[in-house]
Amino acid sequence: MKRFLSLTELSLEEVTEVLALAHRLEARPEPTALAGKLLALLFFNPSLRTLASMQAAMTRLGGASFVISPGQGTWILETRQGAVMDGAAAEHVREAIPVLAGYADGMGIRSFAGGLELAEDLADTTFRGMADVCPVPLVNLESALDHPCQALGDWKTLDEMGVPPKGRFVLTWANHPKPLPLAVPAAVAHMAAARGMEVVILRPDSYALPPEVVQRARQTAATSGGSVRETSDPADALEGATALYAKSWASPRYYGNADAERELRVNLAGWCVDESWFSSAARDCRFYHCLPVRRNVVVADEVLDGPRSAVVRQAHNRLWAQMAVLHRLLGKRSEAV
Repeated sequence: MKRFLSLTELSLEEVTEVLALAHRLEARPEPTALAGKLLALLFFNPSLRTLASMQAAMTRLGGASFVISPGQGTWILETRQGAVMDGAAAEHVREAIPVLAGYADGMGIRSFAGGLELAEDLADTTFRGMADVCPVPLVNLESALDHPCQALGDWKTLDEMGVPPKGRFVLTWANHPKPLPLAVPAAVAHMAAARGMEVVILRPDSYALPPEVVQRARQTAATSGGSVRETSDPADALEGATALYAKSWASPRYYGNADAERELRVNLAGWCVDESWFSSAARDCRFYHCLPVRRNVVVADEVLDGPRSAVVRQAHNRLWAQMAVLHRLLGKRSEAV
């Protein structure tokens, strides 16, 4: 593995190996595996779990890291190709990224969707442009269309929870005060499809995922033995569900139009997961969310605080999954994982 930009770039065998390594590192730490190694972290957007878990992962493996947040004690960075830089940005990523990479052995970049042009975000234009000029091993810490670290940690969590590979995985849209990026739903739908699951995407009619996202998951399902379909009928989706994963995302129909989005959501307050959503699900169906989550908007307290919630375990598994990724990228290949 030379970079970790998307689970779509890994074979099932490679994912299985990385997950096995994550389990091994959790059980048998290797505190000197990355001794002397340095990771540069470039965060254009806020973070709690991703930043803390990446720094913790490097430290637990014996390495070190430094964090750059453009515009917060450092220059504002320009990301647009061909930009006339007569505004706030003092430096372009085409110089900044190679410079930072020269100080480190590997790099992680977090750069959210612009949220204005759907085609541009679906192409992951900004992140891919930065990846092209990064000369060291690179980890995607969430881009416009992907969040592979989240997806890998979620796969580990599903395995630990005993969720059957052929079970029904429901990815549901949930209410939120503002439109959110497509990165997590796209990454999670692909992850569940790669695991061989029956993926059901539950959403209001105006929130159908872009065809490109659904098709990517379906192509993966075709090789894994899984399936992917969309529905706006909760009763149909939740019947026999073995995993319920909630996440909000922007409406592709009104992408970049915040006022239209706001009107759409006025009558969607009922898309808040409460205990009644599990009435026809499998008895051991758990609730999953990438966090942060808005209580009593996305999910009710009774679910988050109850035995169904797996969100903290998901967050903890980010650490072990990312340790495995960094071990593969920056360490010596283990003889047996």
